Amino acid sequence: MAGGQERVLRARIKSVQSIRKITRAMELIAATRVVKAQERAAAARPYSDEITSVIIDLLRAGAAKEHALLRDNPDADTAAFVIITSDRGMCGAYNSNVIRLAERSIAAAEAQGLKHSLIVIGKKAQKHFRFQGLAIEAAFDSITDQPSYDDARDVAASVRRRFETGELAHVDLAYTRFLSAGVQQAVVRRFLPLEVPAVSETTGPSADLEYEPSPTGILNEILPRYLESRLFSALLDASASEHASRQRAMKAATDNADDLTVTLSRVLNRARQDAITTEIMEIVGGAEALSADKGSEHELLPSLLTPEHAFPEHLDRLDRSAGIH
Repeated sequence: MAGGQERVLRARIKSVQSIRKITRAMELIAATRVVKAQERAAAARPYSDEITSVIIDLLRAGAAKEHALLRDNPDADTAAFVIITSDRGMCGAYNSNVIRLAERSIAAAEAQGLKHSLIVIGKKAQKHFRFQGLAIEAAFDSITDQPSYDDARDVAASVRRRFETGELAHVDLAYTRFLSAGVQQAVVRRFLPLEVPAVSETTGPSADLEYEPSPTGILNEILPRYLESRLFSALLDASASEHASRQRAMKAATDNADDLTVTLSRVLNRARQDAITTEIMEIVGGAEALSADKGSEHELLPSLLTPEHAFPEHLDRLDRSAGIH
């Protein structure tokens, strides 16, 4: 029984150690990818800042906000939701936090009498909403690990045309915002209509510029790029958040494996000690029983050889042979 328990414990310790090797490797890979994702987000930030600055200059120059991406659609009865999750798991609560927040936003839209349209990014969101029986208007996968600007353009195009035609009342973007390697926050932000930066009416243009064909014409051309830039920034944030969450989750799994190995090793040592103690007690008990048997035999033989235990005729024969009368 003890030997069987030891075999089970050794097999479990070996299994835990194998899992620990995997989680440790995944932790190191995620740590490397977090750094790269942060670098990509930092590299894309100047473009986003510059296009925002251009929009501010155009608005200061008197550009009219007549583009379809800036207008509300009060007659539309559908709200769209772009939900960014990961393709793979083992990243803690990263996916569940975004999905839970998106579900609350969907419920709020339904409470206002709006239908919902889902545009999901990542296999985890696809599996979840299909399991819930919700229709998915468009699905994108294999882009969350290392998103590109072309990926952002494709996703933005899937909602832009529908909003420009007045089909959608608004579009919300659900993703995880990357604040630092240790802090990520699931958020839902308004994606369409676009919220252009506020411009003070008393502040004039930053430079004396002439626009061709006109500030309004340029603004109408640049707003789709601004839309794609915002989505690309969200994809980069989500990618960095995914890797950071996976790093933390794998580190926690590695630490738990270490703790479990220590606990199982203690149980194994205790079982071995119990088995050794039992064997020693059996040996000592057997030795004592054998000593008791030998002692009783030696005590019995001398008593049988005393004269008073001999037969009378034997004693008479011994006396006559010795000449005793």
